[in-house]
Amino acid sequence: MSTRRRVIRLAFADDGTLRESDGRGDDLSAEAPLNLVVDGTVIATLMRTPGHDVELAAGWLVVESSLHRPDQLLQLRQCRTEDDLDARAEDAGGRGVDQVHLTLAPDVTPPQPRAWVTGTSCGVCSADVLDLAPLRWAPASTSGWRVSPEVLQELPDRVRTQQKTFQRTGSLHAAALATNRGELLVVREDVGRHNAVDKVHGWALLDSRLPATDLLLVVSGRVSFEIVQKAVASAVAGIVAVSAPSDLAVDLAREHGLLLAGMVRPGRLNLYSGEDRVVGL
Repeated sequence: MSTRRRVIRLAFADDGTLRESDGRGDDLSAEAPLNLVVDGTVIATLMRTPGHDVELAAGWLVVESSLHRPDQLLQLRQCRTEDDLDARAEDAGGRGVDQVHLTLAPDVTPPQPRAWVTGTSCGVCSADVLDLAPLRWAPASTSGWRVSPEVLQELPDRVRTQQKTFQRTGSLHAAALATNRGELLVVREDVGRHNAVDKVHGWALLDSRLPATDLLLVVSGRVSFEIVQKAVASAVAGIVAVSAPSDLAVDLAREHGLLLAGMVRPGRLNLYSGEDRVVGL
């Protein structure tokens, strides 16, 4: 989703003089809060790009709770506070706030409430404890699963061709789930890279594709600890990224047996983990 705003464009001519264009409209990425309400309690407010909010909520819960199957979601509905008789909160502009209401099955460990708004750059912000013990609930990959270097180096460009809002705004991250043949199953965009990852994992949950042990998570930015944490929680076979990972991200990928490819460009890439899953190595 994008919106239109007036912008003044400045440019330097060859002789060093500054040129100013008239204030024309520019497409900008939309950003707005989303309340996640579990069993009647607001547990988190996420800043995100509106769209695929139900997937975002479901994917967020995959890593924040023990949610693994769609039948563990007894209720999943989206509304705005102005339409919800039980919710009266409004944002600063006096408009309703988007909400996703969820009711979890009794066997699901509920998420820990976040103390404040989770920003678009935030993964584990405001979490009190980084407890990784419950994350691994499935094998690292399907038995015998492998992927070719050719497929790995092509995936970021394939995702980019489907980033429709990014092409208009230049300011959105993207995430995708792909097969080892290079087929893109789902692509989602968001101003927050963690949100984009949650959206594709939410899609996988609701489509009964978890654990995703035969799929690759493709991301348009860097790979942080939180991105690997989310990948482990959804049990993908590996991660393919345009940028480099952090040291902690590499350590976590190696600990959980994920393939991790970074700095992926046409004709080259770096393998940080899981090289035994790559054909020809």
